[in-house]
Amino acid sequence: MPKKYQSFKAFYPYYLTEHQNFTCRMLHFVGTGLVLCLLLIGLFTLNWKFLVAMPFAGYGFAWLGHAFFEKNKPATFTYPRYSLIADFKLFFDILTGQLPKKMAEAKRLIEQKNK
Repeated sequence: MPKKYQSFKAFYPYYLTEHQNFTCRMLHFVGTGLVLCLLLIGLFTLNWKFLVAMPFAGYGFAWLGHAFFEKNKPATFTYPRYSLIADFKLFFDILTGQLPKKMAEAKRLIEQKNK
């Protein structure tokens, strides 16, 4: 079965609509923040254990958010690359205060597409 999204631009609105729950988004934010911290610590200390811990930190928090708060299947399983990129975009959209605007745009785009 061909994948529904052929570009990240088309995927990101869908990704945002799969993250409506505030707690799920915050768990993603914490997990992605930890990934960035682990990356920096690993590179500066040359201790590769920090780099090995990165996927556990990032995906662990995100998957908990989906399992217990969003109650949906993470997009990682269908769109691993787009989902990884979207995790970082979500992180920076939250950090810069752009998320409410992006969420509203995503909801509008998905509703138009479903008509």
